[in-house]
Amino acid sequence: MLKLGVNIDHVATLREARYRGRGFGEPDPVAAALVCEATGAHGITAHLREDRRHIQDRDVWALREKIKTRLNLEMANVPEIVAIALKLKPEIVCIVPERRLEVTTEGGLDVVAAEKSLAETRKKMNDAGIEVSLFIAPDERQIEASAHTGSQFIELHTGQFAELFYSSSQRELAHFEKDGESQSRLTSA
Repeated sequence: MLKLGVNIDHVATLREARYRGRGFGEPDPVAAALVCEATGAHGITAHLREDRRHIQDRDVWALREKIKTRLNLEMANVPEIVAIALKLKPEIVCIVPERRLEVTTEGGLDVVAAEKSLAETRKKMNDAGIEVSLFIAPDERQIEASAHTGSQFIELHTGQFAELFYSSSQRELAHFEKDGESQSRLTSA
């Protein structure tokens, strides 16, 4: 059965646009999460960025306390956020790259370059009972490196496909199919 997870980051973006730094404001991302749950969502996703651009620490703690479904914490692989995740204990973390100038996540992790560090974080999370997903580019080398970290899941960044949708989407779709086959081969081995 398919399950719906809802990302509430941009509810917080709206709040922070008007009330940044005040510790209150609307719309409330936690209230939005509760509405999502009440209408059938199976999980809530929130990205606690290093720069606290949208979701704030108080939001993730309130989500942990109030939601009844799965909490998926998107996070950078940096000590401060790793420590918060280990205390918060979401059901799953999705490790994503962060750049301060981006509006939204613009690409996947370079797991090949950071495999050792990601494997160490994955172990800490798993030892705390937290599942781990890595947000990666649809690239066979990244998929294989992700498997080597021991992570339970991968999420593929589809931005390139979306940008090429009206031009060369068939070529890009074939690329996604090939990488999907690689992922399937690795998980069934």
